Amino acid sequence: MFTIDAHLDLSMNALEWNRDLTLTVKEINAREKGQHDKPDRAKATVSLPELRMGGIGLVVATQIARYVAPDNPLPGWHSPAQAWAQTQGQLAYYKAMEDAGEMVQVKDLSSLESHLRLWMDGSSARSLPIGYILSLEGADSIIDISYLEKAYAYGLRALGPAHYGPGRYAMGTDATGGLRPKGKELLKEMERLNIILDATHLCDDSFWEALDCFKGHVWASHNNCRALVNHNRQFSDDQLRVLIERGAVIGAAMDAWMIVPGWVRGKSDPVGMGCNLERLIDHIDHICQLAGNSYHVGIGSDLDGAFGREQCPYDVETIADIGKLPSLLAKRGYSEQDISNLMRDNWIRFLMRAWS
Repeated sequence: MFTIDAHLDLSMNALEWNRDLTLTVKEINAREKGQHDKPDRAKATVSLPELRMGGIGLVVATQIARYVAPDNPLPGWHSPAQAWAQTQGQLAYYKAMEDAGEMVQVKDLSSLESHLRLWMDGSSARSLPIGYILSLEGADSIIDISYLEKAYAYGLRALGPAHYGPGRYAMGTDATGGLRPKGKELLKEMERLNIILDATHLCDDSFWEALDCFKGHVWASHNNCRALVNHNRQFSDDQLRVLIERGAVIGAAMDAWMIVPGWVRGKSDPVGMGCNLERLIDHIDHICQLAGNSYHVGIGSDLDGAFGREQCPYDVETIADIGKLPSLLAKRGYSEQDISNLMRDNWIRFLMRAWS
């Protein structure tokens, strides 16, 4: 089944993890054998061939570069200009993949419709380019508001104002507080440019303030349910309900600690914690029950988002295993149309509405 994944850190993996994503996952992991600089070395799950193998023909691909103030212990760049430069290197990677015929940018209704025709006409996916919608995870690299229009010009179509910790425009996961002084100005410019607001990673205070002042299109590219795993990174039922009311789609994320409660990073393992795709479907089903339908959930896997097989469902060896979800959903009683909604149609409808 043609599938859409709304959150993959492809350029981060290419530039910071030094992974050649044109290789198979097996080849990537073989090259990393014996490396220990990152906990997910030799445990990768994502590459362009594996996306094709799984029928995942369209992804939301990120740029990401955090600015950190002197008192911020998180990893990141020491100035917004450095963060901007990092995102430009990531952009250059995507452009190089386009030049090689490996990827193609999707940024408006015309390119979306063209790409869908390409992937859904019965051609072999093994030779098709992966479509990507460019998203910025955390707005710290936007040096000032004028840079947002520069980013839109090169294809930026979705933006999450914060990532982890305090951001320059909003507060993110594990932080508290509302929008920063320039946060509302950023949202106003996003609304003018028709850039999608990605509510993922906004702390509760910033979430409610952002949704109150932003009148454009909103989604949550990779988020699960606080009712099932109680952490501020997850959405509460009240947050999920307001997103549903706004017509949002929420992408189910495959980071193990977001799927099962009690996960201890660096100690727990997927098999021991019973973390599999069935448990991910629990989160999908929770959102469907809140909505009363299957129109507001999709896939936003976040696979290889600074974790690998050591911290994802144990029945996922590569991203192609997302293809196991339809049969599992059918066993839960989801209809063919429901499954199509969850695997692709909800994201397609959202984009057609946002870009029409």
